[in-house]
Amino acid sequence: MNKKVFLVVMAGLLCSKGLLAEVQPRSFVGEEMVVTATKTFNSIRDAGGSSVTVITAEEIKNSGQNSVEEVIKGTVGIDVAQNGGPGTLATVFLRGADAKNTLLLIDGIPSNDPAEGQRSPNFANLTVDNIERIEILRGPVSFLYGSNASAGVINIITKKGGAIPGVFVGLEGGAYGTSKYYGGANGQKGTLDYSVGVTRLKIDGFSATDEKNKWLNPTGTSFEKDGYENTTVSGKFGLHLNNNMTLDTVLRYTKASAAYDNPGVDVTGNSQDSDQFSSRVALTMHYKPLVSTLYYTVNNQDRTYYGTNSGSYNGHQYDVGWQGDFAATEKNTVSVGLNNQHESMRNGPAFDRNMASNSVFLQDQWHVGVFNLVGGLRYEDNEKFGSKTTYRFAPSCDIGNTVLKFSYGNGFRAPSLFELYSPVYGNQQLVAETSAGWDAGFEQKVSDRVKLGATYFRMDYDNRIAYDFSTSKYAQVSGTTKTLGVESFAEWKPVDQLFFACNYTYTSTEDPAGSELLRRPKNKVGLIGTYKVSKMGRVSTNVQWVGSRKDTGAKDAAGTITNELPDYFLLNLSGSYQLASSVELYGRVDNLFDIWYEEAWGYATPGRSAYAGVKVTF
Repeated sequence: MNKKVFLVVMAGLLCSKGLLAEVQPRSFVGEEMVVTATKTFNSIRDAGGSSVTVITAEEIKNSGQNSVEEVIKGTVGIDVAQNGGPGTLATVFLRGADAKNTLLLIDGIPSNDPAEGQRSPNFANLTVDNIERIEILRGPVSFLYGSNASAGVINIITKKGGAIPGVFVGLEGGAYGTSKYYGGANGQKGTLDYSVGVTRLKIDGFSATDEKNKWLNPTGTSFEKDGYENTTVSGKFGLHLNNNMTLDTVLRYTKASAAYDNPGVDVTGNSQDSDQFSSRVALTMHYKPLVSTLYYTVNNQDRTYYGTNSGSYNGHQYDVGWQGDFAATEKNTVSVGLNNQHESMRNGPAFDRNMASNSVFLQDQWHVGVFNLVGGLRYEDNEKFGSKTTYRFAPSCDIGNTVLKFSYGNGFRAPSLFELYSPVYGNQQLVAETSAGWDAGFEQKVSDRVKLGATYFRMDYDNRIAYDFSTSKYAQVSGTTKTLGVESFAEWKPVDQLFFACNYTYTSTEDPAGSELLRRPKNKVGLIGTYKVSKMGRVSTNVQWVGSRKDTGAKDAAGTITNELPDYFLLNLSGSYQLASSVELYGRVDNLFDIWYEEAWGYATPGRSAYAGVKVTF
């Protein structure tokens, strides 16, 4: 490790939050408001022992990135691996767990693809436009969210219309033939508030197969480019029927196309078309002491492959439910929820499968003196796997400038339709995965300008489902798979115009045979800085160091198979300038030092690349 990387690592051992932050007075003792931790509107301080990260709209803007996947990369406790350039499979590992153990929500809509191999979330086509904030809840929360939330939840919350109307348009361009056009409007008219946005992104791209990898490209030839296109339309509407009732509607549609290569082989003609539509309609009634919400959500995803792996897949899921939040006292809130979930998968006329489940959950939140306690349980009845009860207990103690946190819970994950019924890879003998885990930590406000904290976590997974290369089918892993580690952070605001944050994550993973899980680094550091040059300008930097990690087939410089990817160091810069009250110029440079690295063996990543844009607000 060179000196530069060593300094970054040591800074991370002391230090934070992981994404660029707005330069403004910050609340250093967890006052960010969240909904994901308890399914009710709470400050992080009052959400019990939950480990939550909130990425705000300003932080997303400061990062300068276009995709959610790029925005969350530097977040504590998260590892990301993408199989090539934009639009290719982007896998997110939360606290070292498999991607299938994380639930993706978009405005509360379950958005894991029922037709994906392991029902894992794919972040490849998620753009950041019109997003208000991203909430990341780490730890087992199956008792609130069901099967896929045994490692945590990532909830993307889009912007809501306000009293002050606004319209914006913008364009952006840069490296790899990137062009982006976007616009939107938000406001309120009478009893209706609205926020809509549309984005068109086109990238000529680069080869998904890493042409700089000498073992895959010994002659150093130039591979063909794998391009990407994405059109996303989103809207959020709130109709205030009276002082006590609101009808909320969320709509999101994405049409994307990406060229891709086969693993380790440059291929011309492979492409994937993706269409995703999601929606949520909810009627909320406020009649003290009860807040009652009826909702219906739908998530439909179509994927069609052309070339060597041609085929089409359709995944469909809908949820119908009710949640009631009863304020028993000023310090006690009881929540009850009922849900019916139905998912289906089609892969041609011969493969059409579905599965349904019913569930009920109960949650109690207590706030007594310096103590906060969130606890609850869920009973779920799956038509194939029977009933399962999950629970969670999450107390915290708020002593002045110190917050002590703890949580313990269990989880389960039902096999996906593909894992069960795929004619080639399926295994109908699979049973549900089960898990249990706990974490304990603290947050400390040292002064008005310094905050730090750390959390230890441990998760055990039994009956884990994984692909068995010896049988070419999905199979149950006999024994316990373990993940454990430490998440630490620090934030420092030496002056009003300057803000620093850094984080360090240590993650250890081990399957029953004692081997590490693939593509999950033991050590990872994030370091950011934001400087407000004046009222009109801002400069930000984002530094990441990712340690070595296991990956099948990886070779060292001598060509020996080590099954290990080397560590890497990235430095990104971004900035903006308010040219006029309604005109903003912005830009960024990614991978400033043009570092060669791979997130997955044999798949390319961007080199040094620059982008610039302009946004006009009316």
